[in-house]
Amino acid sequence: MDIQRPDSTEETLDPCDWEGLQGLAHQVIDDAIAHVREVRDRPVWKDMPAQVREAFSAPLPIQPHPLSVVYQDLQELLMPYPMGNIHPRFWMWYMGSGSFSGALAEFIAAIDGSNLGGGNNAAALMDRQVVDWLKQMMGFPQNAGGTLVSGGSMANIIGLTAARNAKAGIDVRAEGVAAMPQQLRFYGSDQVHSCHQKAVELLGLGNKALRRVPTGPDYRMDVSVLKEMIAEDREAGHRPACVIATAGTVNTGAIDDLPAIRAICKAEGLWFHVDGCIGALAAIAPENRHLVRGLEAADSMALDPHKWLHVPFEAGCALVRDATTHRNTFAVHPEYLEEKPRGIAATEYLHDYNLQTSRAFRALKIWLTLKEHGAEKFGRLIDQNIAQARYLSGLIERAPDLKLMAPTAINIVCFRYSPGGMQEAELRELNTEIMLRMQETGVAAVSDTYVAGHHCLRVAICNHRTRREDLDLLIEEVSRIGSILKNCDRSDAVRER
Repeated sequence: MDIQRPDSTEETLDPCDWEGLQGLAHQVIDDAIAHVREVRDRPVWKDMPAQVREAFSAPLPIQPHPLSVVYQDLQELLMPYPMGNIHPRFWMWYMGSGSFSGALAEFIAAIDGSNLGGGNNAAALMDRQVVDWLKQMMGFPQNAGGTLVSGGSMANIIGLTAARNAKAGIDVRAEGVAAMPQQLRFYGSDQVHSCHQKAVELLGLGNKALRRVPTGPDYRMDVSVLKEMIAEDREAGHRPACVIATAGTVNTGAIDDLPAIRAICKAEGLWFHVDGCIGALAAIAPENRHLVRGLEAADSMALDPHKWLHVPFEAGCALVRDATTHRNTFAVHPEYLEEKPRGIAATEYLHDYNLQTSRAFRALKIWLTLKEHGAEKFGRLIDQNIAQARYLSGLIERAPDLKLMAPTAINIVCFRYSPGGMQEAELRELNTEIMLRMQETGVAAVSDTYVAGHHCLRVAICNHRTRREDLDLLIEEVSRIGSILKNCDRSDAVRER
């Protein structure tokens, strides 16, 4: 039988001119190296002019454009206006500062093109190997469950879903939360990350299921109150299920008393979950690993390689001590995803341990980065950041116009410009303006928050490029801008009188 072929030429996305592409790719690498190498010479951040913003409202491209022209657009519209988190003076939100080798790994992962839902291929084996390395770094048994995910929020959702299913009292996957004989109760400190509220809501438990345990002056969970709340909930007919211990709160970096919370969970039959997205990796830091002692006993844990391992976004990890519980929480085997004795499907699927059937090849950037530098170097860099935070705290305590607002537990420092004689609202306005002016001039990026109801600036030093001279400059700028603003306010007050 003759097959009629269409007259039109079949198309592909591969280039017609591979040599031209190769030349452009070399230019991209040269520009990328310069971008990272010269980061200290640029402002942390700068606002986009109107014409750049307008360019992002351009209509859908219908016809092709030469790749060299498109790349020039990126050089003009994208690269000069980043968030700034690879800069040595970016301390705003808690995120790593990346590395060039991590960026290369992302490129290689995209060229490899594997979908990490699973399968019998090298990328899937590397994914398993990286999870095993992270178990080892956290002190988890090698037969524990684990999965790479987008980040800390998803890693916490994975752990808390396993906790819900293990403690529901029924087969919640079959029957649903409405069939549970008792309402579950989860416990976290009043400093717990907002992703946990999203998690309990997503799990069908409702925000009321997450009990916020008060913290003490060190912003750690008050374990005596935790015990009282557990007893109170049992008396009310609820089912205490899980305690979420935080190894590094977002606001202040406080680390809950992990051994004490673990002991309560063991005595009460509760799931022990550790949100370690801020501080869990301190477990590999020789000078500070004692700060997170006890996290190795968790039933589940969330951590973020894209923070203190400085791999490019996204890279989170969820670990679950009981691999069977982990797998039973998520595994589904439709007929089109059956495992086979040989061939590409001859292995356990990685998506049996999380919510994603299609998954990015996140493991390669972690694998390459750890292979290049070794875990010991990252431990030293973590110690370095913690030492820098203590150095900054000392500068603040010695400055007459600055006030430390919370104990510095690890690498987060909360302080404010506080010259005296000002009301709380005035201090909030003053410090907010200091923060915004530093961002707009590109000298440094810090955030703000509230500690015990008081507004303050927040410096999160999760940056392998930061030097102590950068922290000296920060203090100089806060004091300089604060003095200018304070004197301007006084001049305005005199004129008004």
